[in-house]
Amino acid sequence: MFKDPVCGKRIHRGKAHIVIEHRGVNYFLCCPLCQAQFERAPETYARPELGQRVKKTVRQPQREHRPI
Repeated sequence: MFKDPVCGKRIHRGKAHIVIEHRGVNYFLCCPLCQAQFERAPETYARPELGQRVKKTVRQPQREHRPI
């Protein structure tokens, strides 16, 4: 479970109204009102301990396919 950084409500990842990434952390918000408040002033609400760090994906170089 995660805590909505705006209202403090505890919510499951799958039940979140929206997930917003801010500075490498995903924040789970419960409703449109919390979304609007977070988007207006993300620095006010963003605390990494309330979200989930975004996992960086390493892209592997594509191999070029050459016919024989």
